[in-house]
Amino acid sequence: MSEPLEPHQQMKRMSRRSFLWAGVAVFGTYGGVTWLASRRDDDGVAWPFRKVLEANEQLQRDLYNGMALAPTFDPARAIEPTVNSLDEEANVEELDIDEWRLSVAGLPGLDEPMQLTMAQLKKLPKIDQTTELNCIEGWTAIVHWTGVRFVDLIDHITGELMKKAKPEDRSGLKTRPEYVGLESVEGFYYVGLDTPSALHPQTLLAYEMNGQPLTLEHGAPIRLVIPTKYGIKNIKRIGTITFGSARPKDYWAEQGYDWYAGL
Repeated sequence: MSEPLEPHQQMKRMSRRSFLWAGVAVFGTYGGVTWLASRRDDDGVAWPFRKVLEANEQLQRDLYNGMALAPTFDPARAIEPTVNSLDEEANVEELDIDEWRLSVAGLPGLDEPMQLTMAQLKKLPKIDQTTELNCIEGWTAIVHWTGVRFVDLIDHITGELMKKAKPEDRSGLKTRPEYVGLESVEGFYYVGLDTPSALHPQTLLAYEMNGQPLTLEHGAPIRLVIPTKYGIKNIKRIGTITFGSARPKDYWAEQGYDWYAGL
């Protein structure tokens, strides 16, 4: 039977073992980082990370409840949110609001994009809601918004198309493509959404913020308000809305962020 080790001998063995395990951990981490860095790019990020993001997206979509509402707040708590630094690069001063038109395309029966003016949008039911804007960088702001529900606009367009359609074609007009893409007037920014989220009852096309018309920096003439998503999906100065069966491009997803960006 071997003699028990003296305390100083035990400490020496433990230190040597700890050093070896630390070395394994360091080299393992280095190898893992090196391996990830050498993987092919998939939409702005190494493909293993993209697979994790896609798995997260599928889970969020499965858990999504189109009737579950985001929290609402007393309008007295509303503040002005931070202006995104991207707006400084978008030359927003050049936008002529009087000449602005919203283009909607890709809906069944819509052979050519439909052009809508602000006056036409304001004929739809006016909605006020006070919700929280959640920036992916960590800050939040309670904001009071005024505008029209996204779903009300789409239902209005579908209703107009059904008036002109043959009876046998009307049922097909009620179908909705799986995705919708939105792009800013200047083409600098663009987001992709799953259609159920776009048609959520709290998703707005807002033209006022905290009781005042939107400024260009905050998204005039209209911006998207979608409290079930992070702020990166709340696109400003919308110029085009396009429905389709393929997942549309998304500015921040191309930079490596989650495409779904749900809360």
